[in-house]
Amino acid sequence: MTPNAAFAELHERGPLVHCITNYVAMNIAANVVLAAGASPAMIHASEEVVDFVPLAGALTVNIGTVDAGWAKAMLEAAGAAREANVPWVFDPVAHFATPYRSEVARLLMAQRPNIVRGNASEILALAGRGGAGKGVDSGDGVNAAEAAAMDLAREAGAVLAVTGARDFVTDGTHRIDVVGGAEIMPKVTALGCALTALTGGFAAICAPLDAAVAALTLFAEAGARAAPEAEGPGSFAVRFLDELHRLRPGDLDESRATWR
Repeated sequence: MTPNAAFAELHERGPLVHCITNYVAMNIAANVVLAAGASPAMIHASEEVVDFVPLAGALTVNIGTVDAGWAKAMLEAAGAAREANVPWVFDPVAHFATPYRSEVARLLMAQRPNIVRGNASEILALAGRGGAGKGVDSGDGVNAAEAAAMDLAREAGAVLAVTGARDFVTDGTHRIDVVGGAEIMPKVTALGCALTALTGGFAAICAPLDAAVAALTLFAEAGARAAPEAEGPGSFAVRFLDELHRLRPGDLDESRATWR
């Protein structure tokens, strides 16, 4: 499914996306999902996630501000998604930073996510190849993580989306580059986390590889359109949401995504 076709389906169906994300990202992630045409549900209590997951079109899990209670809920939600055949997307935020975060990421990967989205350092570390990350920021370029992403995709049976100045998507066989966006995007906190939530929207309506490419293409398009009039990170964030809301199926420049 092409990005524009996937975007049309997203607008037509408006899927419900169950987002377990971090405190920093909750607001912008919900707004991004809404602006793009899907419906977010920001539910993370272990007492209700198992009951809620089957109601959603997709689940997204982000460990940015994980603690023991949230980890329990994340694992239960991921298990429920597998049981109900609900696609789910994993964002292993800074999983390499502490042993605790690494263990939570390991347990979540064992629940077989359909899509894993992270920066190059996160993907390198998840594949057991080190990485030069600093906190939530990547110290590695996307090029350095391509081989690791392909190996991890085959091992995990998942689509890997490595995001940066150029994005890279693979299912272990196919390789897709996505370009666009804006240099200022890393200066707006939690945009990457919001991208994970948006990817869940597309995962609800198309195959994982197509979902990742469509989400990245839409993000790149909105970022490129928002940047020229932005005066800084604050105005960019507002303009980015406005562009997501303004974009319609058929507006995406599909040449941003190159299949190799």
